[in-house]
Amino acid sequence: MNKLNPSIKHHLIIASFISLWLFVFAFIIKPFDDGTINFQSWLLISIGFSGMAFLCYAILAFLQKKIYDSIQKWNLKLELSSLLFYYFIYLMGIYAYYKSPILNGGYSFGQFFTIIFIKVALIVTPVIILARTYLIKLIPIKEDILVIKGENRLDVLKINKADLVCISNAQNYVEIFYIENEKLQSKLIRSSLKKVQDDFGFLMQIHRSHLINPTHFKSWRNSNTIVLTQIELPVSKNYKEVLLAL
Repeated sequence: MNKLNPSIKHHLIIASFISLWLFVFAFIIKPFDDGTINFQSWLLISIGFSGMAFLCYAILAFLQKKIYDSIQKWNLKLELSSLLFYYFIYLMGIYAYYKSPILNGGYSFGQFFTIIFIKVALIVTPVIILARTYLIKLIPIKEDILVIKGENRLDVLKINKADLVCISNAQNYVEIFYIENEKLQSKLIRSSLKKVQDDFGFLMQIHRSHLINPTHFKSWRNSNTIVLTQIELPVSKNYKEVLLAL
């Protein structure tokens, strides 16, 4: 999984679902019942194991958000590390609960791990994977916002990426053309065309003096001119082949 929904609220919903699922499954199915556990003990096991599942997943939700906010990315390695961390703290938590005066369990750590924990992990893992995969679909779609800055502190233009049409050189300035209220607008900012191109790699150069947003390309007016949204620009011979691929 190369994406993460960092929303703590959404992950706490997962934690609640895991807790409920584990309680119902443990109490009704009794996956590690050896015939010696009475009703009261099963109730305490089910409550404790499910409550600990919620608590540990809540800890994971806060930790993974902190990591994601820090590095602004997610990958399979981080996903696997998160799940392993969850199972580690969950194992420590439920084993401590199992050995507490509440249950006073008799299994050693090794026995507990093989007889009880592995079964619990098998019950919970598919739910976690499916739920975390589903949460990716709930990531809100944000419009790409471009912040174009010039050399002067007041030279700032913030627009949606989809509204940027093209940028042209104007001596010591660049002229930015963009759509606002369905009309073509422009703004001069003290900067260079090269700097703008370095900052925004999606822009395509069609002339030594012009960069375009490829999504606004409409058609060819003639062999040396293209039509963009509400504007036409010349095309240099050196850049024509790239444009022909659009």
